[in-house]
Amino acid sequence: MQNWIFDFRSRSFVLLVILFLIVLGLVYFEISEGFDQSVISFVAENVGNPVLDIIMQSITESGDTFYMLGFGVIILLIKKTRRIGITLMILMLLSTLLTGYIKCGVDRDRPSFDYEGVPFPVEISRDTFAMFCEGGLDASFPSGHAARSVIFGIVLAYVLSDRFPRGCYLLFAYPILVSLSRIYVLQHFPMDVIGGAILGILLTGVLAHMTKLYNIFDKSKT
Repeated sequence: MQNWIFDFRSRSFVLLVILFLIVLGLVYFEISEGFDQSVISFVAENVGNPVLDIIMQSITESGDTFYMLGFGVIILLIKKTRRIGITLMILMLLSTLLTGYIKCGVDRDRPSFDYEGVPFPVEISRDTFAMFCEGGLDASFPSGHAARSVIFGIVLAYVLSDRFPRGCYLLFAYPILVSLSRIYVLQHFPMDVIGGAILGILLTGVLAHMTKLYNIFDKSKT
């Protein structure tokens, strides 16, 4: 897991920036529009399984900013996990703001299909926030849920990697499920969640390095 934390001068940072710009370009110039529309059309025609609907709706809501920040606050209040909490809180806030402003710049509409699945007790969240920017709430690229879930998965997997070097990778299933759920509930196109995931990896690697998250291993051995 050491390779998941890097600084601005690393090859990983440069490659991820290039990859994000490529995805951004594909979306902005509508090169990927045919692919996105065909996938979302297929999903829209096949939602309606009561059990799967509730599962996907629950998973997608777990990536809401409110729940993520709430978890970060709890971790922050515990002395032994304070560095983890600080890292998560900064990343959650930064990713929510950054995805909001990028959405305003790209200004891509969300899927136009109405979700016909089982009604959920609460409204499916969009939680995009960008000051002095109108229309971000209805914009689609990149997915803030995908970015936050990737951050959550990488940070916790890294924290557990010293004790569970192989099992920690199971936590990567969470961002995958959140990303799929955003497509399932017709809030995002596939390229939206791909862009969000890349952005989440990029932010996590740099911020975790700046907050020296790797020091948790040294403290656990003293």
